[in-house]
Amino acid sequence: MAFKHITSRDNPIFKQLRKLVDQSRERKKTASTLLEGVHLIEAYLQVYGEPRLLIIPEGQSSVEATGLIQQLADVDTMLLPTLMFAELAPVASSSGVMALVDIPEAQVPASVDFALLIEDIQDPGNLGSMLRTAAAAGVQVAYLTKGCTDAWSPKALRGGQGAQFVLPVIEAVDALEIVNSFAGQTLALTIHGEDLYQQSLRDPVLFAVGNEGAGISAALQSAVNTCVTIPMAHQGTLAIESLNAAAATAVALFECKRQRLSQ
Repeated sequence: MAFKHITSRDNPIFKQLRKLVDQSRERKKTASTLLEGVHLIEAYLQVYGEPRLLIIPEGQSSVEATGLIQQLADVDTMLLPTLMFAELAPVASSSGVMALVDIPEAQVPASVDFALLIEDIQDPGNLGSMLRTAAAAGVQVAYLTKGCTDAWSPKALRGGQGAQFVLPVIEAVDALEIVNSFAGQTLALTIHGEDLYQQSLRDPVLFAVGNEGAGISAALQSAVNTCVTIPMAHQGTLAIESLNAAAATAVALFECKRQRLSQ
C-alpha cells in the first residue's frame, strides 16, 4: 500500500479528484468516479472488487469507516485535511471515507423484457433514486437520454445506493431509437393517459419517464404504444396534478413487478 498525506489544493492528484467531482466530461474521459461512504464502497466491493484509491480525512472517521479502511489496508490511501476532504464529499456529514473507482462497462442481457427509459432528468438525486427503484423492481436495463444528468456523479451514486453496480445503465441514447427497437410494449408515464392499473404488464415492457418539469416530450409520447397515467384522488386539481418523476417511476415499476409475481 502507498500512503500519501496531501495538504495542498495545488497537488495534481487532489486537482484531478476535484475534476471528477465537478465534471461529467472528466468522469467519462477517465472512466472513473468517486464513491462516498461505507455502504457504497462495500456495494462496489461485492461486485467489482477493491477500489483504486481510498481517501480519508485527518481526524476521526466513523466506526464503520474505520473498519472498512482496516479491511482495505492493502489499497493505496490518501490522507487529506478535513476541509479538503469536505470539498470532495457530496454530503455535509460524511462517514469519513471515499474511494476512487473505475466506472464499469454496462453488460446488457441478450434478451430484455423489462426496461426503463429516462428522458432528460436533471437532478442527480432524482436519477439515483429512480435507478435504485429500478434495480429493486427487477428492471434489466436503464436507458438515459443525452439530456439526462450523469448517472456516475457522486450525488447520483449516493442516490442510487449501489444500483449502478447491479443495473446496466446505458447513457446518451436516442429515445426514439430505443422505443422503436424494443421488442415489446412501450409505455410513457404522462399526466393524461390510460389507467396504469388497467394495463397488462406481464409481457415484455419498457416504461418511459420524463423530465421533472416538462415530462415526456411530444415526440416520445407519439412513439410509444400507450401513454398511461397513475390515477389519484383529486387528480387535476392545482395542488395534486401529478406525482414527481421518482415517485411515479416507483409506482409503475412495482405495478409491473406485482403483476409478474401473481402469474
